[in-house]
Amino acid sequence: MVQIDDVVISLDVFREKFLCNLDACKGECCIEGDAGAPVELEEVAQLEEVLPVVWDELSPEAKAVIEKQGVVYTDQDGDLVTSIVNGKDCVFTCYDEKGCCYCAIEKAFRAGKCNFYKPVSCHLYPIRIGDYGPYKAVNYHRWDVCKAAVLLGKKENVPVYKFLKEPLIRKFGEAWYEELESVAEELKKQHLI
Repeated sequence: MVQIDDVVISLDVFREKFLCNLDACKGECCIEGDAGAPVELEEVAQLEEVLPVVWDELSPEAKAVIEKQGVVYTDQDGDLVTSIVNGKDCVFTCYDEKGCCYCAIEKAFRAGKCNFYKPVSCHLYPIRIGDYGPYKAVNYHRWDVCKAAVLLGKKENVPVYKFLKEPLIRKFGEAWYEELESVAEELKKQHLI
């Protein structure tokens, strides 16, 4: 573990390799699991604001869930998460003609239709942020559905923290990420990664 400001970072974030391979996984991380994606309280309003922009992209089942319970709910662990369809699919998932799952919010963002990218927890995956009072913990989350991303990351030698540069900056800021890169260089010199 290393610490930058009030953030404790697992060495796995530096050691492990990861590079999404949508051709292999088809976006399975958005459609598997036992709860929706973690959502920060201030993101709820952003999800509600973007809803009219993405509404036509959503499945009839997703629309029914949103109309009944909204865009988020509190899961069994007490965490605020995106609403899900049939116990697994995020309500914001959509599919292309190849059966690949994608995020309707990210699609709208990339098309210039909104200024919200998607929940930061989605953007940060496979990193999960834990909240421990005055400290945040940055941990690498291992999940079988991401085996292809691990293999591609190893092949291309892309550490998790480099793959997630943009969302890490979004979450913690540019100066924090520059410090993270400095820490990584120091860990390399010490042969710890």
